[in-house]
Amino acid sequence: MIKYYNRNSKQYEIEKVAGDKYLKWNYSSPVGLSLLDIFIKKKLFSKIYGQYCDSKLSKKKIDKFIKDFDIDMSLCKKRVDEFTNFNDFFIRALKNEARPIDMNKDILVSPGDGRLFAYENIDMDNLMQVKGLTYSLHELIGHKELASKYNGGVCLVLRLCPTDYHRYHFIDSGICESSNKINGNYYSVNPIALEKIPKLYCQNKREWSLFHSENFGDVILMEVGATCVGSIIQTYTPNSPVKKGDEKGYFKFGGSTTILFFKQDSIKIDEDILYQTSLGYESKVIMGEKIGERA
Repeated sequence: MIKYYNRNSKQYEIEKVAGDKYLKWNYSSPVGLSLLDIFIKKKLFSKIYGQYCDSKLSKKKIDKFIKDFDIDMSLCKKRVDEFTNFNDFFIRALKNEARPIDMNKDILVSPGDGRLFAYENIDMDNLMQVKGLTYSLHELIGHKELASKYNGGVCLVLRLCPTDYHRYHFIDSGICESSNKINGNYYSVNPIALEKIPKLYCQNKREWSLFHSENFGDVILMEVGATCVGSIIQTYTPNSPVKKGDEKGYFKFGGSTTILFFKQDSIKIDEDILYQTSLGYESKVIMGEKIGERA
């Protein structure tokens, strides 16, 4: 059971998890863990499933998924019958009015939909994965000199589950450098897996880029792949100006994570998010929603 905080209702809610029983078995039972190590965490498994989700055969999954997880299709640009396969539905674009963006230059907005943890005054050598499990920024990006500049800063971990809108956007106007790709495994990023696999983010396939934000300084933007994520697709043009709210890219099928790092004294995260993080609860947010402000 995954409980998170809904900022709108100010209530705790239980997440509907796609493949919940499978995940628990896969990351808890001896047989499941063996299968995970031998095959499921490998690129081939996610590649095969990704190819299926790109095929016409997968279109039959769409209606059931919408019904099981109460997806509001009125927010989408396409009608249900216009999707050509499951991945086409999964990366669905939304109408502009579905995700209003606070354009105040002092306001920090969420880069996407998902469940958010926020950590202030970070120790770059002991970033929190879950209680008792940590990792380092140096290990995550493979760049020790750059990592050292973010000690004492802020780390945001936004987990996108399969039911979420799976496009991610720029938090501010500025210029983003090219994406650095790091090959790795394809573990799930669900809390069930995070509690079992040490340094999971450092083991999974991921991409990171340095974003020269106009109002929040230089920000490290990272996208982490997961089980059944066929691809991380970057749609922005490197080293060209972007505006706040512009699309940066999207994930194909699967739960995924975006991680952001800010330098010390650059931003102040909203108190309710910090408080819920201190209690061990993610806060549900949507793309464009205010999550902090310039320090």
